Amino acid sequence: MQERIRWGILGTGSIARKFAADLALLPDAELAAVGSRSAESAETFGAEFHIPRRHPTYEALVADPAVDAVYVANTNQAHRDSTLLCLEHGKAVLCEKPFALNAREAETMVACAKRRGVFLMEAMWTRYFPLSARMIELLRDGAIGEIRQIDASFCFGGAPKPDGRLMNPQLGGGSLLDVGVYPVAWARMILDESPAVVRAVQTPSGTGVDAQAAILFRYATGALARLTCAVTVKTRNDATVYGSKGLLRMPEPFWRPETLILERDGQEELFSDPKNGHGYFHEAREVMRCLRAGQFESPAWPLATTLAVMQTLDRIRAEMA
Repeated sequence: MQERIRWGILGTGSIARKFAADLALLPDAELAAVGSRSAESAETFGAEFHIPRRHPTYEALVADPAVDAVYVANTNQAHRDSTLLCLEHGKAVLCEKPFALNAREAETMVACAKRRGVFLMEAMWTRYFPLSARMIELLRDGAIGEIRQIDASFCFGGAPKPDGRLMNPQLGGGSLLDVGVYPVAWARMILDESPAVVRAVQTPSGTGVDAQAAILFRYATGALARLTCAVTVKTRNDATVYGSKGLLRMPEPFWRPETLILERDGQEELFSDPKNGHGYFHEAREVMRCLRAGQFESPAWPLATTLAVMQTLDRIRAEMA
């Protein structure tokens, strides 16, 4: 693998723009190409970020020999097909969340990556922040004792347009896939196992997707997780792990942690990570580290973990039905 990793971005939406801006923070990354469904969109995006190679189709992007890795940043329902397209052309892939619409799609993507011998990683960016690594280290060291409960909420308010992406079942809309994946994945970060029991209820929208959901897990150890997600109501979006000897809390926004608080023995210890860019450069750096090391997945968030989270999301949907 070359010293500089040459990136292509598939999609030109808001999250693609944030990722493009963050690549500039990595001196060993090169934003070489962008692919869109239209020449106009590719040209506009390319001009904004000074990208030399601007492709009017996804097929042209993945066929570009000047691209080593592709960030898949289009809408939820297109993640599987876009990822498969990249993998079949031998391009390493960082696929935005949700990784797929369901576990079956995710299994197809992982199987393709393994068959082709190509790197694949879910863009679970929360896992790659320094404070996430610090939290996991503290938990492994027994800083709060035995884990008893996990709380996490990602709910934002407003009145989504009935014909918009968030409310459109054909585009993979709904609170669970859009933001619920974060608390579910966060619980997986804490307890690296699938829940033994899953319970969930939802508030349905008029379009057939979930506007709001409350989720409860029970693990084999007896630990519980209480998770909520919504696209129609704003909550205090923090996350806390309660143990037998104390707690660890990530204030809002827990999915992009800037502060971690350890409480035990009546004392607080504060860990901080000042905001830098949008925060997407952490996951991009991990992809590049893996590629240079000859790895086909990230040991920090392996494909087996991605599949386990997708399977849990399927269980939640079955409960909400």
